[in-house]
Amino acid sequence: MRVETVSFLEVKSPGAHIFSKFPIPRLGSVLLSTILRNKGLTVRVFIENVAEPDWTFVENSDLVCISTITSTAVRAYELADSLRSRGSVVVMGGAHPTFMPEEALSHADYVVRGEGDETLPELIDSLRSGKPQLHSLPGVSFRDGSGGIVHTPPRPLLDAMDSLPTPDFSLVWGWKPANTYPISTSRGCPFNCKFCSVIQLFGRRYRFRSVESALGEIRHAASVSRATLFFVDDNFTANRDRAKAILRGMIRDGIKTNWSAQVRTDIARDDELLRLMADSGCHTLYIGFESVNPETLKLYEKKQSLGEIIHCIRRVKEHGMHIHGMFVLGADTDSVDTVRSTEDFARSLSIDTIQFMILTPLPGTPVFIEMEREGRLLHTDWSKYDVHHVVFRPALMSLEALQFETLKAMGRFYSWKYILRHCAKFDFHYAAIGLYGHWAVRSALVRARAYIEDMSLVPHPYAC
Repeated sequence: MRVETVSFLEVKSPGAHIFSKFPIPRLGSVLLSTILRNKGLTVRVFIENVAEPDWTFVENSDLVCISTITSTAVRAYELADSLRSRGSVVVMGGAHPTFMPEEALSHADYVVRGEGDETLPELIDSLRSGKPQLHSLPGVSFRDGSGGIVHTPPRPLLDAMDSLPTPDFSLVWGWKPANTYPISTSRGCPFNCKFCSVIQLFGRRYRFRSVESALGEIRHAASVSRATLFFVDDNFTANRDRAKAILRGMIRDGIKTNWSAQVRTDIARDDELLRLMADSGCHTLYIGFESVNPETLKLYEKKQSLGEIIHCIRRVKEHGMHIHGMFVLGADTDSVDTVRSTEDFARSLSIDTIQFMILTPLPGTPVFIEMEREGRLLHTDWSKYDVHHVVFRPALMSLEALQFETLKAMGRFYSWKYILRHCAKFDFHYAAIGLYGHWAVRSALVRARAYIEDMSLVPHPYAC
């Protein structure tokens, strides 16, 4: 098979959320495109949330690689079907095809499961050889000559992280890194939150690039863009000594940039780490608080207490850094009071921005397996598995209550008072976020009412 030109497609999200105004690509497609470019192929990356793809280039490509998470799977399947009907060869990858490979093969020729850094180049080499030896290639799913489905054994997780190239964002069609520049310095997370699909995809073993390799990419990013750097690591400080070494290197090298990262509350136990974060230019920390209900924290296996959450917020604020707090609502221990008290909690402790996400049982997670076994899933319209729709039957409240109370709690947080308060301080960045959040909630409420009605459920007073 001739494979000289490859398109990567990352399809658009089904709906708006608080940060959809500032889209950033998932790094997988950019990294894989860089790897293939370095092997001599002609490659482009098309991200629908960034710019309308050049469909002529896509349709004329020898191979089209489509990456999808669960909430974008419906759109990804539609595009895959359309492209295959025109004769394109389609490879699918990402979290959703990894956990639902047989479903994905109804729309694709091949599925790359798990990390594709080695699997995709080897798959292409096999296809180009004219005598594909796919049965010996780990990490792929395909149909054999008789129409049966073959899943080869999983590929071991990549250890040689320094062997990966610096992702080349010039390969992304229409990319203008004006707001956020993503960087990955590690994979995996040593914790085991029940609702998290990242752990199932990248494992609990924390794998990371060397300090100098990470600093090299940070220097490059700071030299080509004035945008805020965002460390997309699942837990940037999982190894605190390594994180400190990176931050010291940034300070030593005089790298002048703002940056943000995802962390856990345990950063508050380390004063030196907090000081290095602030001194190296940390603007915002994205922290998965998940719940203010102690029973829910236990159920999620979060391994943190409410007291630790409060302590973390105060310590981060003392160091002058902002907080984006993430909460997951709808556990079997949550009630309507839990939802309302979460919003009160976020405002009382002056968290800068928040996401109130509805618990979503994503394929591959323990929560999905449990709810599927118990018959609690309402449907498998994957476009609604976006943390903004209730897709299961809650234990202690109606699904209408969970749906509308969560959205209304976000609306109360991103109120006109929030917007005007930041305007009065000439903090137009957060005023704009508040205004966008206020609009997004209003739009989401309209869609939620239609969603509830479409499921032919008895309307709840909140929906009136």
